[in-house]
Amino acid sequence: MKHIFLIEDDPFLSEMYAKKISGAGFEVEILGTAEDALRKLEQTQPDLILLDIVLPKMDGFEFLRTIKQHEVYQKIPVLILSNVGQKEEIQRGLELGVKGYIVKAQFTPSEIIQKINQALS
Repeated sequence: MKHIFLIEDDPFLSEMYAKKISGAGFEVEILGTAEDALRKLEQTQPDLILLDIVLPKMDGFEFLRTIKQHEVYQKIPVLILSNVGQKEEIQRGLELGVKGYIVKAQFTPSEIIQKINQALS
């Protein structure tokens, strides 16, 4: 079973996405901060990371820069899942090597599952 880290600080959204993703046959681990995710990465590497950009303390871009400096972590595919959808942010995410940029308001949970499957294939 594929293991996914969902890095999202909104409890309502993280529960909703986690239910949908686990219902599609994935194991989901919700992490409320980028710092929690970095600590968890030291113990286990997921098959994919779903990453919000707006997070307390360390934001998603800083998290991305951090994992891209680690040889082991840089191979993990990352999908950004954010309400921040300006062209500059999307470009910045792509430059940092993400597999895709999903603007929450523009995608249904089912479409997000499709994006996850594409990123994992």
